[in-house]
Formats: sequence, C-alpha cells, structure tokens
Amino acid sequence: MIKKGEWVLIHRNVLEPSQRAPQVPDDTKQVPLELWVKGYLQSDANIGDEVTVLTRTKREERGTLLEANPYYKHDFGKFVPELLVVSEQVRDILFGGADNE
Repeated sequence: MIKKGEWVLIHRNVLEPSQRAPQVPDDTKQVPLELWVKGYLQSDANIGDEVTVLTRTKREERGTLLEANPYYKHDFGKFVPELLVVSEQVRDILFGGADNE
C-alpha cells in the first residue's frame, strides 16, 4: 500500500492509435500517445490502481500507478579507456599541453 502524499509515477494513454492525427508518420500512427508523469498521490493505493496525482505545477493528472519514489535508472554506459586518451589529446591540441596549465 502506497500512502497518500507519496511521490509517485503514473502512466496513461492520452490517444489511442485510431485517434492520432492523420498527418503524423505511419509508424507513429500505429502506437498510442502515452503520458508518464510524477506527482503526489492523492489517496492511498496499490501499484496498478487508477489514481490521481498532484504535480509540482499543481495540475491534477489521472493514470495507472507504476511506482513510488521513482528515480532515474539510466547511465552513460561502461568505462571506455580510449576516451581518456582522446581527452588528453584534445587538451594538448586546445591548450598546448602541460606547459599551459
């Protein structure tokens, strides 16, 4: 059970494929227009429930509750040793190497 007032992430389909504008590309027309938004939960709920949230801009949005206390899960990949070499080369080209530090 996620309590009222928790920071959460919700999802909903804004437009189904049949409702998409005729001028959008064909591949876009085949999928729904989706919305993911974060906000403060307005009543106790469980994951998967239809809920209302209040966003930081004070808008009310409805959708399916996905998670509580969402955070970014991306990164920029694994370490690439070659980038250290390139970084040093760029520094030498731009600033003349160690003599100009």
